[in-house]
Amino acid sequence: MALVDKFFNKILGSNTDRYLKKIAPVVQQINLIEPSLQKLSDDELRARTDKFKEQIQNALQGIENKDERRKREQEVLQEILPEAFATVREASVRVTGMRHFDVQLIGGLVLHQGKIAEMRTGEGKTLVSTLPAYLNALTGRGVNVVTVNDYLALRDAEWMGKIHTFLGLTVGCIQNDMDDYARKEAYACDITYGTNNEFGFDYLRDNMKFDPEQLVQRDHYYAIIDEVDSILIDEARTPLIISGASDEATDKYYTANQIIPQFERGHKDEETKVTTGDYLLDEKNHSSVLTEKGVEKAEKLLGVSNLYDPANMELLHCVEQALKAHTLYKKDHHYVVQEGEVIIVDDFTGRLMQGRRWSDGLHQAVEAKEEVKIERENQTLATITLQNYFRMYEKLSGMTGTAETEAEEFGTTYGLDVIIVPTNRPMIRKDNSDVIYRTLPEKWNAITDEIKQLHEKGQPVLVGTVSVENSELVAERLKKIGIPHNVLNAKYHEREAEIVAQAGRKGAVTIATNMAGRGTDIILGGNPEFLANDYLKRKEINPDEAAPEQFEEELSKAKRVVDAEHKEVVAAGGLQILATERHESRRIDNQLRGRSGRQGDPGATRFVLSLEDDLMRIFAGDKVRSMMEWLGMEEGVAIESKTVSKQIERAQKAVEARNFETRKHVLKYDDVMNKQRSTI
Repeated sequence: MALVDKFFNKILGSNTDRYLKKIAPVVQQINLIEPSLQKLSDDELRARTDKFKEQIQNALQGIENKDERRKREQEVLQEILPEAFATVREASVRVTGMRHFDVQLIGGLVLHQGKIAEMRTGEGKTLVSTLPAYLNALTGRGVNVVTVNDYLALRDAEWMGKIHTFLGLTVGCIQNDMDDYARKEAYACDITYGTNNEFGFDYLRDNMKFDPEQLVQRDHYYAIIDEVDSILIDEARTPLIISGASDEATDKYYTANQIIPQFERGHKDEETKVTTGDYLLDEKNHSSVLTEKGVEKAEKLLGVSNLYDPANMELLHCVEQALKAHTLYKKDHHYVVQEGEVIIVDDFTGRLMQGRRWSDGLHQAVEAKEEVKIERENQTLATITLQNYFRMYEKLSGMTGTAETEAEEFGTTYGLDVIIVPTNRPMIRKDNSDVIYRTLPEKWNAITDEIKQLHEKGQPVLVGTVSVENSELVAERLKKIGIPHNVLNAKYHEREAEIVAQAGRKGAVTIATNMAGRGTDIILGGNPEFLANDYLKRKEINPDEAAPEQFEEELSKAKRVVDAEHKEVVAAGGLQILATERHESRRIDNQLRGRSGRQGDPGATRFVLSLEDDLMRIFAGDKVRSMMEWLGMEEGVAIESKTVSKQIERAQKAVEARNFETRKHVLKYDDVMNKQRSTI
């Protein structure tokens, strides 16, 4: 199939190439309109919004049939698109000082037409979304702009919202701590920003209400999803669930937890099928099960004659979950403990998942393991998958820096095409081959040495780790050798904006989990606005209360410092990404790479790995180890091999395929329930 695709691409050009040729005249048309809009006053520019709305209403007058009305609505939006996009571009220049590049106009067209725009980091995806958001909001039916976290939702609503309010539209933002009244007001706005979880849970809560007046959401018309692969692919493995406390007692979890440390891991001989030990651990399939010997030991320790007796089934379940909690779930990797509470860490984003709990008693088992208060197990009251929630929208679109690897799933599950939008400036970042060591200590020593060299050279470095635990391990090593650094992980998320803003400064060392992979724009030389705020704080002036002239004075000083540092950092080679492990998803690795080389800046990336890394050990260890032995690798010496890198990529593809199957299974189950939801 791949060969056939390559053959047709050679003759006809790729889907993206054909699409870009088709829309080139529209971009040209927008550019031709621009000079006439520059002559308008602010009020005249703003008045165009009412003119567009009137045009849409006139076109729809007298059309009663729903399908015909939708069709005509999209036709008229396409007719006014060049004028509307040109209006947003001019408003943006006046309000934010930013003018949409031609490639951003292309991105806006892709989004308006219900497709996914793959755009590189630093190409201004946030600004791109203002174009289709404004155009579709003119219908009065409400546009939802979906982001991965509350911080980005609020940032974008305030930052990009200025453009929309300047043009006479209303902008709302859904935040986690809002009551129903505030939510209803936000949804009633022309454009509403929020996270996928907030939108999804509001829908579930609405489904549980009896009075239509109490509903907070409107119809699902058009959604623009930022970091679309994170939301529609990564998050889609877990359905959204609203639950209520059950009457089940929690003491059995304490009992089960006390016996697990006495269990020994066993192995199964594939030839004889004989098992040893008390339990078998399969990290590849993320499962652990008791052996016959383990069941007997559990019965003896618990003082029961038959653990499989119907009267003991609940206790057996607690033992099985306790075993999982101890063998498969690691503190500061899968979860953190804060103020006596077990909080899940999102495996893909590295962020805390406040309010989310593992189901089926697993969360209680982890709470028992960590000796914190065990909350009662919940019973499901309402549930929906993200796939089925977002498939309710009449029109869906998204943008990300990494979508191409999942193009097939976007097509089959959501009917979304992926269009790769060209960069505004050529990409000059250098992606180096993986460097692989035998053991973890060898790897960490090499990483520490490289950070030291880069810091002394004045080149900023972003050290990517896959867990809170590893980020703290690197930080401890740097502390010992006196290298100043910042740590960005789920424990220190409140300093995120500040840390990211200065990660591109001369000699800066930033250690980060996957949190730094999305929605972060690292500017070489630093961010002048944040630096100006820092100068004010040093003078004991609150930046929010500073007089405009005070801020301008400090900003002017900060810009001079940043400009000088920018030149030095560029000369040093730009931002160096030093990744300490491969993630199970290639997209997460690509997201991390994408932090460097923004808008034509120089930069470099390298993955420093070991055979003892989780992905290597579980999925690719034996093959890679035999390759490295064949290549005659000695202890303490690293190897760079494209063959080995390809083997690692194969392992990642295998994990991605397994995760795709999980999502399909979750969706298949939810499709049955979705028919009931639709009927109700």
